[in-house]
Amino acid sequence: MSTVPVVSVIMPVYNGEKYIQKAIESVLIQKVDFELIIIDDCSTDRTGDIIARFAGNRSDIIVLKNEKNLGAAATRNRGIQKARGEYIAFLDADDWWMPKKLERQLALLKKTGLVLCSTARELMTSDGRPTGKIIHVKRRLTYHNLLYHNSINCSSVVVKREVILEFPMGYEDSHEDYITWLKILRKYGASCAIDEPLLKYRLSAGSKSGNKLKSAKMTYKAYRYMGFGYVKSTLCFISYAVHGVFKYQFGRRSLPDKFRRKK
Repeated sequence: MSTVPVVSVIMPVYNGEKYIQKAIESVLIQKVDFELIIIDDCSTDRTGDIIARFAGNRSDIIVLKNEKNLGAAATRNRGIQKARGEYIAFLDADDWWMPKKLERQLALLKKTGLVLCSTARELMTSDGRPTGKIIHVKRRLTYHNLLYHNSINCSSVVVKREVILEFPMGYEDSHEDYITWLKILRKYGASCAIDEPLLKYRLSAGSKSGNKLKSAKMTYKAYRYMGFGYVKSTLCFISYAVHGVFKYQFGRRSLPDKFRRKK
């Protein structure tokens, strides 16, 4: 590749033959200069064949294969190390984007001067059907906001590469992305967001967040890994639990009036 891409899209995948085609196609329709880095974490299904069909002779799709199963955090980190773009975008292989997502996020990052941008997301069933629920985001999110409620979904994030290199993902037994966002906002102050569901987020019982009890335990661990004491960790967790009820039970089918764009 002769030119340096603006965005490097990091897509980890493990046994994603049912979903990865839609994810890849949603990247290829983005109207920005990108490279797509797909990291196969030792899949045993037809994932590799599907990736190969897309990659072909394309120079903007880079395929990496882990020699052993590393998990999501280490696999994303490997992709970030390979990336050349000014910005990093994350997309899990079972999610997908709407058109112009990256274009609009890059514009907002440049307008605000912030280092991280996320979007709202629409919850989809495991087979890709709408649930009618949209998880909204604040247009400006501070470290304090994020401390009590993780509203940044990994597959929606665009972040400066130099920043994500400062805070690589770890702690595979926890919500590794949440810890990274907390560390970034603790240093850089705030992130921006587009409160429109530019991410379609597929619900899966087999995912980390699919099992609510397991997810709750990992969230508590995230606070402990941040170095918080038992009392602060417990208070943060209680707030997380309350927000979680509202987030998944009362998600809206459409944007409320106060979030709609003015004509």
